Amino acid sequence: MSNNPYEIGLGKNEANFVALSPLSYIERSAYVYPDRTSVIHGSRTFTWKQTYERSRRLASALAQKGIGRGDTVAVMLPNVPAMVDVHFGVPMVGAVLNTLNTRLDAEAIAFMLAHGEAKVLITDPEFAAIIGPALEMLEGPKPLVIDALDPEYPGTDRLGEIEYEDFIAGGSPDYEWHLPADEWDAIALNYTSGTTGNPKGVVYHHRGAYLNAASNIISWGMPQHAVYLWTLPMFHCNGWCFPWTMAANAGVNVCLRKVDPALIFEMIRRYKVTHMCGAPIVYGMMINANEALRKGIEHKVSGLIAGAAPPAAIIEGAERMGFDITHVYGLTETYGPASVCAKHPAWDELPIDKRAERNGRQGVRYHMQEAITVLDTLSMEPVPADGEVMGEIMFRGNLVMKGYLKNEKATEEAFAGGWFHTGDLAVMHPDGYVKIKDRSKDVIISGGENISSLEVEEVLYRHPAVMTAAVVAKPDEKWGEVPAAYIEVKEGAEVSVEDIITHCRAHLARYKVPKHIEFCVLPKTSTGKIQKFALREQAKSASAIG
Repeated sequence: MSNNPYEIGLGKNEANFVALSPLSYIERSAYVYPDRTSVIHGSRTFTWKQTYERSRRLASALAQKGIGRGDTVAVMLPNVPAMVDVHFGVPMVGAVLNTLNTRLDAEAIAFMLAHGEAKVLITDPEFAAIIGPALEMLEGPKPLVIDALDPEYPGTDRLGEIEYEDFIAGGSPDYEWHLPADEWDAIALNYTSGTTGNPKGVVYHHRGAYLNAASNIISWGMPQHAVYLWTLPMFHCNGWCFPWTMAANAGVNVCLRKVDPALIFEMIRRYKVTHMCGAPIVYGMMINANEALRKGIEHKVSGLIAGAAPPAAIIEGAERMGFDITHVYGLTETYGPASVCAKHPAWDELPIDKRAERNGRQGVRYHMQEAITVLDTLSMEPVPADGEVMGEIMFRGNLVMKGYLKNEKATEEAFAGGWFHTGDLAVMHPDGYVKIKDRSKDVIISGGENISSLEVEEVLYRHPAVMTAAVVAKPDEKWGEVPAAYIEVKEGAEVSVEDIITHCRAHLARYKVPKHIEFCVLPKTSTGKIQKFALREQAKSASAIG
């Protein structure tokens, strides 16, 4: 028996210990602010009481279908009210939510449905042309398919057995859900594009989802009852955890099916939007839009920016537009943002270009994250904080995934040495702020989405005229980075840029198709290895990430 008096008769019990889960947030907001607006989408408006009831109806209906702990419910949805519902209704029955990337092709979606063993699929008519073939590719059991029709979308293509509103109507608004028995239980599955092979399934737990949702509020300084515009896709890292954040905030979710500057400014003006998130491309589109679209917007809008490290010009342009931009950094494996470029009042005195340069760094740890550091990958020792010596960015703490689904080897590699290895190369500045300099894994971040250069190269190699190929990031004003392909053609073969593009479009999602194609003799080492660093210099890849 311990002699420590603080360990005697002071154990956990139901009165003093409860599993952390974002489900607590929606229950609280529905209780405290039942009549406050929760979701706006076109002509439809819901209150927190109604969204809570809809989530409970969904949970009840899923339970009636035998869905429970450890089952996967996949969704292929844009930013619509149903996408808010599923972030609560699915985990209420202990199931795991898999938000599918709506920009992927049928083959990728089929892999994810099979690998994640989805028992249910909720899908929007807009994606019927992708989901239909994906379902046909499945060799095993098919999921129950539910169509979520949207009055704001003209298409009504049906693939499922029942429509979403009819499905949840069969559930009880008083469904008695329970917090997870263990906060370490899985709450979400997010697939990320790796550098080799099939995408990896990143598993989140209730505890991390709860803490990152709170961290979004604290680290951003987000006031209660914020009006949040959904320019960020909710499928991406669970919308960086903001469906759960907005429930904690008791704020307003203003849904937007597609990113369009005219619509964004209209929503900001109409609903007095206070907050939004997005990749640099979103802010770039807004900065370059007709100034007339911004007329009538006199209030400040706070924006989080993440993805490829934003050029200082984007932060500067957003600031001139009247936006207060905060830069955050993270990965799918860290629930989205796990570090923030925390601002200092002294920076306000700097010229706008210097201020934007400071704000463009990846910054310091989020409040609920334990640590972000830059280590030498081999020695695992910290690099000097001189802004010059590069190492790998690593995270440790509560905002790190459980691991990769059905991939113990990749999980062990990711956590080697007691740190999560991001694969991003960076420097540590003297003030303790991290700044990305290059990517050790050849991942291109285009419009906030990861593209594996090796995946694109594999497709290029399938073309009969291609002898060797290499893909690197190329700076792009609109997308931040785009894939640039350098191709060495087989002797005697004839091929055009158009041929390569047509070939790639047949095998890749549109955003993964190279935007720059060059035929050349590839630089190689004496052993025949392609020297990608030389191609990066040629493509000026470094400038694409700041």
